[in-house]
Amino acid sequence: MAERFKFGLEKLLEMRMEKEEESKRLFTESQREKKKIEEKLEELKANYQKYNGISPNEDVVYQKLKRYYIQGVQSGIKSTEKDLAVKNQEIENRRKDLTAKQMERKTVQTLKEKKYSEYVKEQDRIEQINIDELALYAYVRNQKN
Repeated sequence: MAERFKFGLEKLLEMRMEKEEESKRLFTESQREKKKIEEKLEELKANYQKYNGISPNEDVVYQKLKRYYIQGVQSGIKSTEKDLAVKNQEIENRRKDLTAKQMERKTVQTLKEKKYSEYVKEQDRIEQINIDELALYAYVRNQKN
């Protein structure tokens, strides 16, 4: 009577759970990379604000070097903003992938829960039949005595 519940698609469920975990890991990694890019962008903008402008007591050579540096910082800002846009798109794609993987896993998980519920109901029904049968035997025995 006490047979164990066996879900035929257990291996599929495990595979989908592994894929979901991998997708979570990639999503988290992409978010971490995005944060680094944002920090770099903030640093470049801070440097731009710090060195932008001309002071009256600077010599011409220093001003020219400063202008080259500012141009380099500006191009770095543009490049980093492009990288950030690419990373945002990558995060969005990974988010969609993660959502799809979670739905796939939940589909099989729900199926497993339904099958387990059916199994428990069947075990309860068998147990009730056995109890009824024992009660009937006891009643018949008491009627003979």
